[in-house]
Amino acid sequence: MVAIPAEKLIDFVTDVFAHAGSSQAEARRIAGYLVTANLTGHDSHGVIRVTSYLRWLAQGNLKPDQSVDVLVDTPSLAVVDGRFGFGQTVGPQAVAIGIGKCKENGLAAVALRNAGHIGRIGDWAEMAAVEGLISIHFVNAAGSVLVAPFGGVERKFSTAPYCVGIPRPGQAPIVLDFATSVVAEGKVMVASRGGKPVPKGALVAADGHLSEDPAELYGPYSPDGPRDHSKGTGAIRAFGEHKGSGLALICELLGGALTGNGATRTGRPMTNGMLAIYIDPARVDPAHFFDGEVARYVADVKSSRTVAGVDSVLIPGEPEQRTRAERGKTGVPLPDETWAAIAAAARTVGITEERIRQVTA
Repeated sequence: MVAIPAEKLIDFVTDVFAHAGSSQAEARRIAGYLVTANLTGHDSHGVIRVTSYLRWLAQGNLKPDQSVDVLVDTPSLAVVDGRFGFGQTVGPQAVAIGIGKCKENGLAAVALRNAGHIGRIGDWAEMAAVEGLISIHFVNAAGSVLVAPFGGVERKFSTAPYCVGIPRPGQAPIVLDFATSVVAEGKVMVASRGGKPVPKGALVAADGHLSEDPAELYGPYSPDGPRDHSKGTGAIRAFGEHKGSGLALICELLGGALTGNGATRTGRPMTNGMLAIYIDPARVDPAHFFDGEVARYVADVKSSRTVAGVDSVLIPGEPEQRTRAERGKTGVPLPDETWAAIAAAARTVGITEERIRQVTA
């Protein structure tokens, strides 16, 4: 295990994507979002993604420095095409459009299609919350067929994330952000590279038995080699039985079918679609009841007596805040296998051995 200071890791990942063809500004933006995911404890959406991004670039499925095309533009609605740009570039462009429309009209929706991997969806909820806006996000990953529906063993869904952000004046926002699968695909990748194991029964084999072995998803692999989920015969399970499976279907239909990204299917490049809805609570609640009621109710929920072994009741976003504070001091922990894979990928775009050594020195 290595622990790398966040700024040092951001600088290195910036160098990697600048060497791979992105502008310096885009490279640093990608690095910043990836490392922020690690800082919040979402390692599945952190720098472990460097290897996948470089592979997609080499395959022509990702394009550097794109600007979204606005296909539909009304006072409260936009449909935008990410043109296969990095999600860390076209994602914030789409969110900024939604924020602008919501501030003007009190309510807005933005449908994003054909975006590269847009990373931790909580970033976009936090971006809206900074502006005082509530946001709701339905996301799919067309081409990334990974998850079996409740009662099935075959892959039919993407991990289909769902996210809600609620601003709180003077405090960190409430951010509910999860994949509708038992685990995000990136967590299986982290486990395959020596990180935290996946929960018991998170995967299902083709014969129907439950498993925790990442090889069910990726097939046979070497420690620092690529992870290709098309090689596996098993699937990730939808969380929450019929409830999680149903929410995954809704994410596919709203984040995929409605946006024009397409619901998940095999035989096409991975792109994210996202339907985001933005609400200005100041317009809904001119009497300012909302903020006080949020504060009262959150305090009431957190006052609950706890079960054995639990120190306190947490609300969505609090675990990330705690992890960010801790890792900001101690550095971003990366299993040796994860770091070896990132270093190997960096070499393919011309990063020198000396530069790689500097990161962990």
